Amino acid sequence: MFRLATPALMLMSTPVLAHSGPHMHPHANDPMWIQLLVGTLVVAALGYLVWTRQ
Repeated sequence: MFRLATPALMLMSTPVLAHSGPHMHPHANDPMWIQLLVGTLVVAALGYLVWTRQ
């Protein structure tokens, strides 16, 4: 499966798909990283609880 997916993934990541100008997706300067950090910490805490209760 990997050998079949590799050419397709390479074609999808070509510089032709890169764009300039205004676009609607977040960058590092947006405050979205706070939500990702909190979500990661919650998942890590739940994983730790599950791991220690076994």
